[in-house]
Amino acid sequence: MTRYPDIPKPVRSGIVLVDPERGTPQRIIVLQFNPDTLERSLSPQSAGGSGDAGSGSGDRNEALRLKGPAQETWKFTAEIDATDQFEVAAPDGIHPQLATLEMLVQPTTAQLREASRLSRQGTIEISPIEMPLTLFTWGSKRVMPVRLTELSISESAFDVNLNPIRASLAVGMKVLTVGDLPAGHRGAELYLAHLAQKERLARAARAGGLGALGLTGADIAAGRV
Repeated sequence: MTRYPDIPKPVRSGIVLVDPERGTPQRIIVLQFNPDTLERSLSPQSAGGSGDAGSGSGDRNEALRLKGPAQETWKFTAEIDATDQFEVAAPDGIHPQLATLEMLVQPTTAQLREASRLSRQGTIEISPIEMPLTLFTWGSKRVMPVRLTELSISESAFDVNLNPIRASLAVGMKVLTVGDLPAGHRGAELYLAHLAQKERLARAARAGGLGALGLTGADIAAGRV
């Protein structure tokens, strides 16, 4: 058999649940297959207000100012297939993998029981249940804190006990920025590290020249463009 020991093993994308206090990983979810495509959207947080919509009513002094980091969302489709892992016993099909992902958007029974207990004791205000900090990783250059905003599951094959054995998941996420998290929160620090990585990559890009655009610096300085 021909072997190719020098071929690097592909890096998988995935999700890491982190204790926000200690910073220790609580659970690592490795996607079985890397999605073929990613859809990313960035919405600038402009200080110009409604003027950005073209109404002309925004403050002209704020046209070039930003209130904070852009709001970034990610969407992708992930596949899970038990038949592609014959060496792994799967008496429950892919139920465990699906349940792990679904628990990213569900509080635990213990948390719900505790909230119910506090309610019965007459607690006036019950704080919303805090979930672990969720990181999405797409290679070493894209590690960011996120909140899942969409999880749509399409099950397409089942075993004789009706356990799902193949499914497609549409996943939507919002990148959490320093505007979404308290000052000093571990997630805020991880977002700043993610943004710093973008800055390093931007500096590595080859700069273009005005000549390629048919312009000169003098034209721009004199407002002749």
